Amino acid sequence: MNVVEGNGARIPAIGLGTWELRGRTCARIVEQALRLGYRHIDTAQIYDNEREVGEGLRASGIKRDDVFVTTKVWTTHFMAKDLERSAKESLARLRLTEVDLLLLHWPNAQVPLAETLGALARVRQAGLARHIGVSNFNVALIEEAVAACPEPLACDQVEYHPYLHQADVIEACRRHGMAFVAYSPIAKGRVKGDRALARIGDRYRKSAAQVCLRWLVQQNVSAIPRTSKLERLQENIDIFDFELSVDDMREISAIGRADAR
Repeated sequence: MNVVEGNGARIPAIGLGTWELRGRTCARIVEQALRLGYRHIDTAQIYDNEREVGEGLRASGIKRDDVFVTTKVWTTHFMAKDLERSAKESLARLRLTEVDLLLLHWPNAQVPLAETLGALARVRQAGLARHIGVSNFNVALIEEAVAACPEPLACDQVEYHPYLHQADVIEACRRHGMAFVAYSPIAKGRVKGDRALARIGDRYRKSAAQVCLRWLVQQNVSAIPRTSKLERLQENIDIFDFELSVDDMREISAIGRADAR
């Protein structure tokens, strides 16, 4: 599978988002995704499913080193004294000795960013996370984070799809060697009814959602679509056998606005 690189991290271009997946459904979807060829699984403390993600990983039979696992620290654990303990609790729920990527889930203005990033760097130095990064950081916060963090930041994970411009954030990530990871990449299903995407998809015998994910991958963006349907898992990863034209890419990029979350 294609990968997106960010300061030493090699992040598979398509992953499985697990927001709102719970219990046996979560474990089953993770297991099936890995058996279908996914090698990138995204979770978070606040999703309350790290335990089930770990169960799905083990049930799949895929070797641990072949899967890129991301989790995120919630904002209430951003003080230095809390962050390492919180990371260890995530590892215990996942039943892993380390994650591939540990992110700060959202900015938290109540705790100095330098304090939080210093603690995040120490988590990496302690071997609890192979890479560290941020999520939902705008350009100004990316600049502040890069300047304050003693370890390289691998990525910024942000909402991104054809309806929402993120060119400035993507450019900031590229400037600092960071990868860009897109959550809600099919706009919570909205793209499935998009006529322009469907028309483009007809030319390639692909769905509107597949066109959307391909548009992201061709921008060197990693996308983590979430689904609870087994049939969608195959569709979402089946995007590496076609390539959108320059005109297609331009047309899709023209759809978006800066305020379309």
